[in-house]
Amino acid sequence: MKKLFPYIKRFIAETDKILLALITAASVFGVLMVHSTTRCLLEDGQFISRDATVMIIAAVLGLVITLVISAIDHELIMKLWPIIGVGCIGLMIITLLFGVAPESRPDARSWLQFGSVFFQPSELVKIGYVITFSMHLELCRDTINQLKSLILLGIHAMIPVGLVILTGDMGSALVFMFMTLAMLYLAGLHWGYFACGGALIVASSPLIWMYVLNDFQKARFLALLRPDEYAAESYQQLKGLNALGSGGFFGQGLFKGTYTQNGIVPESENDMIFTAVGEETGFIGCLIALGILFMICYKMFSIGKNSRDFSTQLACYGIAAMIATQVVINIGVCLMLLPVIGITLPFFSAGGSSTLCLYVGVGLVFSISRFNRSREAVNFRVSRISTPFSEF
Repeated sequence: MKKLFPYIKRFIAETDKILLALITAASVFGVLMVHSTTRCLLEDGQFISRDATVMIIAAVLGLVITLVISAIDHELIMKLWPIIGVGCIGLMIITLLFGVAPESRPDARSWLQFGSVFFQPSELVKIGYVITFSMHLELCRDTINQLKSLILLGIHAMIPVGLVILTGDMGSALVFMFMTLAMLYLAGLHWGYFACGGALIVASSPLIWMYVLNDFQKARFLALLRPDEYAAESYQQLKGLNALGSGGFFGQGLFKGTYTQNGIVPESENDMIFTAVGEETGFIGCLIALGILFMICYKMFSIGKNSRDFSTQLACYGIAAMIATQVVINIGVCLMLLPVIGITLPFFSAGGSSTLCLYVGVGLVFSISRFNRSREAVNFRVSRISTPFSEF
């Protein structure tokens, strides 16, 4: 034990305690809200719901996974990028072949079922994509603004996006796209390409509306403009807005929200959990939740900025962009600024697989932080060395 003590001491000293405190705070807050939103589902004699139990296990196990991954040198992880890339593609192909869908969305075959356990592979593929795309960007760092490099990067990005779209998971596809844009921008891609891309999207939007979006997806957009006419599609968001507004400045109190405790807002433990935060903890609670998430992203960005390697720098940016994108989309849906998109709020929404995969990404950031630190030199002395040049 005495021999291990120096290593344990160094491990603790090199762990980013601020980031660890932030993700722990977010996890605790999330567990409390999931427990609150699922209390209405409890049966007599039941203290805690299955969703809350899974969330607790995922949070505790996730923190352990984060610390374990943080002890692995990030250089080893990044060097495995070809294997990681092939594994991610294989995982998505398996999902295409054997994926299952929820009853409400039979077209979204985005989960793999193992008994009573459901796993969403796209959540893990996001982390793998950050690694492979970061390495690709490093390889073409000096030629990123050349058309050939950009085409190859585009093909790289479209592989996971295309596979995710084929499973029906449009929400995750959006996250992949925004992660890609953020990483390309921070890697130094000229702004002109973004302007051209934006103009192309605007010009093709009528074609996307007519030939890409199905009737169900179109109705979600139209519900933002005509909620009375599209009552079924706007019901979830309208109830969520009512819940948010009823919280006021300080909230109705934990476990006391009228909408939350009566299960009035659909998916309040999952995609709409921010409405429960607003109702029960008020505007102050919303600010605290968003403040924690903002600080997590900022800390990851800072770790990336201080990284010595270009690929690991971009990896930190990619994980931060993933979290930021999900936060913006989730909050936009809850505030009825965006159409309903199945995107979870990181660290807060119920879901064991999404939470665990998120911690895998956080663990990579911790590893980059740990192994980029300047370590103390080891004192050593070598004596009695002779060389052929000793006479000189």
